[in-house]
Amino acid sequence: MSSLGSREKKLLLKIAREALCAAAERRELPENAPCEFVSGESTGAFVTLRKRGRLRGCIGQLGTGRPLAGAVAHSARSAALEDPRFDPVQPEEVPDIEIEISILSALEEIAPERIEAGKHGLLVSRGGQRGLLLPQVATEMRWSALKLLGETCVKAGLERHAWREPETKVQGFTAEVFSETEFPTDESAGAPGRATPRYSTST
Repeated sequence: MSSLGSREKKLLLKIAREALCAAAERRELPENAPCEFVSGESTGAFVTLRKRGRLRGCIGQLGTGRPLAGAVAHSARSAALEDPRFDPVQPEEVPDIEIEISILSALEEIAPERIEAGKHGLLVSRGGQRGLLLPQVATEMRWSALKLLGETCVKAGLERHAWREPETKVQGFTAEVFSETEFPTDESAGAPGRATPRYSTST
């Protein structure tokens, strides 16, 4: 997974913000999205929405073969409208929503002892059941690698210890994660009712 520069991250956040606004207003995705940056095909992209710090939606795509910009736009729209845990985002909520994007590396089978909490995200699958958790979930929840593994099994609708069974497939990935807090776009920083995000000093 190649690292993205600041310009590319800001552009992807702008694309996600425009897709979020369009979704909240029940409009189609903008056809003139700024796609001068297209870095080949996406191996995976997730968009997380947070409203005043609380999760408001998170949906992504794995290995669709579509350009990265398109995957981000589609994921932002889906996170706003299709996350079954939440009601669809309404227009009045948009100024209070912060966008976080996770660009995933390729999936690789991973042995349980190699999993590092906070570094690896996991995809657990068996038959038609599968569940995915992003790397930052373990950090936010202060989970160990074993806890992350068990919770990913539960997310897949399996027993917590299903990863021990040979028919269960465990794949790991890393993610490049960035948000409007670090890279505010004009739309996010200037939206009515939304405080200008602070830049992060972390690397």
